[in-house]
Amino acid sequence: MTVSFETQIAEAEREPFSGWNFSYITNRYRQEHVSWDYRAIVLERMKKAESMLDMGTGGGEFLGSLQPLPKVTYATEAYAPNVPIARKRLEPLDVKVMGIISDGNLPFANETFDLIINRHEEYSGKEVYRILKHRGAFLTQQVGDRNNLELNELLEKKLHGTINLSYPNWNLAIATQELPSVGFEILDEKEEFPKGVFLDIGAVVFYLKAIPWNIQDFDVGRYRKQLAELHELIQANGKLDVTSHRFYVEASKR
Repeated sequence: MTVSFETQIAEAEREPFSGWNFSYITNRYRQEHVSWDYRAIVLERMKKAESMLDMGTGGGEFLGSLQPLPKVTYATEAYAPNVPIARKRLEPLDVKVMGIISDGNLPFANETFDLIINRHEEYSGKEVYRILKHRGAFLTQQVGDRNNLELNELLEKKLHGTINLSYPNWNLAIATQELPSVGFEILDEKEEFPKGVFLDIGAVVFYLKAIPWNIQDFDVGRYRKQLAELHELIQANGKLDVTSHRFYVEASKR
């Protein structure tokens, strides 16, 4: 049975989002895998680490899956509602969760960590370098500025006539220029554009609600006309194809 536009929108708006849990749209939004396995790389580097920091832990979902953790493990999170969620999940694993205001001013002494991981979180290369031990490793997987631009084209541009990217000029080339400028040695780097697909408009609304920086002024009321047009497009084609943007960097403190 086809679910109406209004019903899908209302259900997506009501559905709560916490931590980094996208289970509500698991079967309605799919994305191809990149060629590297970030989790496997982190697990391998953890074998030699006695201290580790997870930057932007969300609700602690990813970090909590990496057991056994190094003896000293910390996590930071800048989105205040996620902090108690992360603490509930991670403190039983002896992880100290720190709520922060800015990734440019972290509450750690110089050369604290053997390993710093960062999955889809902002970072200051200078600050990461400061708190990383000599020959320590920084592993990051980032979302690039070309991520899901189809949504911006079909919604934001139709409403405003232009696109306002949250993170313009953010890609592998920029990252691998900035990190060496503060002292890092780049050990590995990759960048890919995996395909994704949305199967209904409710999945689109939930996704944009969960990731508001994709379209900074997204609001169902504001974008209702454009969402209705997109709903018709998905109904006609059976899906909406989008292009993700991911890159990976492994760097060492020289």
